[in-house]
Amino acid sequence: MPEVEKSHEEQRRHAAEAARRYGESTAARERVEARTAEGVPFPDTLQALAARAERILARGGVPPEAVVSSIHAESLALPQAHERIIGLSNELQATSFLPRGTRAAGTVGRVTLRSNGRQLPLGTGFLVSPRLLMTNHHVLPDADFVRRCFVEFNAQVTIENVPDAIVRTEFDPDGFFVADEPLDFALVALAPVDGEVPPGEVFGWNRLSVRTGKQVVGELVNIVGHPSGRLKEIALRDNKLLVRLDDFLHYRTDTEPGNSGSPVFNDQWEVVALHHSGVPETDPSGRVLGKDGKVWQPSDGEDRVSWVANEGVRISSVLRHLASLRLASGQCALLAEMGSESGLGSQVPLEVAEPAPDRTAGRESHRVPAESTGPAVATRTMAAPRARTGLRARSGAFGGHRHVVFLHGRSQQGKDPEVLRREWAAGLNQGLTRAGMTTIDPADVWFPYYGDRLADLLAVEEAVRSTPLLGAATASSAAEAAGRFAAESSPSDSYERLLLEAAARASMPEDAYGWEGPVAEEGLDTVVGRFQRALSWLAARTDVDEWTIATVFRDVSQYLSDAKVRDAVLDTVSQTMPDRGELVLVTHSLGTVVGVDLLSRLPEGLDRILLVTLGSPLGMDAVNSRLLAGGPHRPGKVRQWMNAWCPTDAVAIGCPLDDPRWGSLAQPAVTNGKDRAHNIAEYLAHANVASHIGGALV
Repeated sequence: MPEVEKSHEEQRRHAAEAARRYGESTAARERVEARTAEGVPFPDTLQALAARAERILARGGVPPEAVVSSIHAESLALPQAHERIIGLSNELQATSFLPRGTRAAGTVGRVTLRSNGRQLPLGTGFLVSPRLLMTNHHVLPDADFVRRCFVEFNAQVTIENVPDAIVRTEFDPDGFFVADEPLDFALVALAPVDGEVPPGEVFGWNRLSVRTGKQVVGELVNIVGHPSGRLKEIALRDNKLLVRLDDFLHYRTDTEPGNSGSPVFNDQWEVVALHHSGVPETDPSGRVLGKDGKVWQPSDGEDRVSWVANEGVRISSVLRHLASLRLASGQCALLAEMGSESGLGSQVPLEVAEPAPDRTAGRESHRVPAESTGPAVATRTMAAPRARTGLRARSGAFGGHRHVVFLHGRSQQGKDPEVLRREWAAGLNQGLTRAGMTTIDPADVWFPYYGDRLADLLAVEEAVRSTPLLGAATASSAAEAAGRFAAESSPSDSYERLLLEAAARASMPEDAYGWEGPVAEEGLDTVVGRFQRALSWLAARTDVDEWTIATVFRDVSQYLSDAKVRDAVLDTVSQTMPDRGELVLVTHSLGTVVGVDLLSRLPEGLDRILLVTLGSPLGMDAVNSRLLAGGPHRPGKVRQWMNAWCPTDAVAIGCPLDDPRWGSLAQPAVTNGKDRAHNIAEYLAHANVASHIGGALV
């Protein structure tokens, strides 16, 4: 059976990689062990502890009265209070712990291969939506192999300790199949049970979350699976998280090869990782050791390996990878069924086949045509869809404790985030050079990217409107586009107010508006006429053309007016943000609005040392009145704020920010090049702008 042998060989490669990562994390693990020996129960970062405690309380992971009694009994301060909350969640399980565990275990199935008339158990899988099951890549490596397999639910004993009635379900790789070898996961569709009901509606499914706070170092994990193909078993309590890496978790627990593909749960029965490999003990040369201390050979059998830990793939890493894929609309819809916390509800459907380098992964990638009815196969060992997601800074940048984040504005859809990051860095380096300060490497900057997500969200909003006026796509002028945007807006939308306020701030007389009454009662010609003079007035008094003004304000308006758009953008940005250390947040255009909203959602462990807003519309009442915090306000916990503006930038028409509620901030006025008044590189190239950023990095 060559396929099974290939699977075993891949397992050995994953075990070797797990051992390498285990060795590389020795220093971190030793720090954890030292702090544990000092009596620290959960030796994790303050931010991680805070996020975990908040999630436990929000989800009823521990009785509130127990928390109040315990914390106030000793007048605990942070982070001891967070540690106590987490400890209580480990010790004081509600009576729902066991039935919720039973419910979670019901989502777990045994993956089995048909081979020459025999049925060979391969591993474990678990439902993550009504129709999708997750397991390891080395369990289900490709669609052809999947077609020879099936999954069995209820392969377990009942409360009376007798075998349950097993329900066999077939895979449907033609409906959906995605696999990735480096992250060792596979996601595949299942056929309906008895040809009628989605399996998740029968057995339940796990709501995956891309958000933080699901686990901290020192906390326990629970694993449900089919070790060695046996009936379902669970590993509880003696399973401590040892270390958290970028994409993997290391933990101690008793598992066997058949546990490949098992869900790793926290005590609230949320999936925190996908179990994929044991971590073997190795000698200094990297050779696997057996229990007898000698170099292990494959002929010895895996039961003779000396295992020191286990490794799981962080579920947030899997979700981020899925969010990067460009799939057909039907496949995006299947991912959206995983729920809002997965971050997969607004994926951009695939439109064209276009080979392109996946710069974030360093491997070649490929797009599958949208009209394809076959599975979307994405493996980084074969062909992976181009990933247009945010870029993380390289490890150790700026001493490893300070983080520079660039947050872009509108009209960035379809662009390469790596190219955009270099353009921002080039502008900043020009300004730093003029200021006589040290330049930066683009790779040291975090670059959240929401351009594709925003464009997709706006396209969806336009598509569901009843009016045939679908915005700028068919408009012959900026004024006509602005009129259509306003005509299509809901009554709560602020587009009309925002555009006319901008014109008024540019000294356009009120009688120049030329309209009265609601837009809904007017024809298109009248609507267009309302905005012609407003746009012309703004464009004549700035160096920003009418089309840019019309569309920038449209996107700002949509973000502020539609909670779904705002939440999706903020969730997308949050996926590529540091979670601890000191933050220098540099924002532009719509990104300044997103950034101010984002600051209210960042973890406590992230110290906001500098906020930079460039070409910002925050000064307009139609904008700041709709911020999450409502009205002009000093963004929470920001130590310094610099708001640079150009008098000929129509988007920054409300600047400088003169309302005292904004608090103290530096507001340099700069002169940008003609026809580049709103350009981000132009803003960053000024010495008096760059010096604020450079000074924060010293």
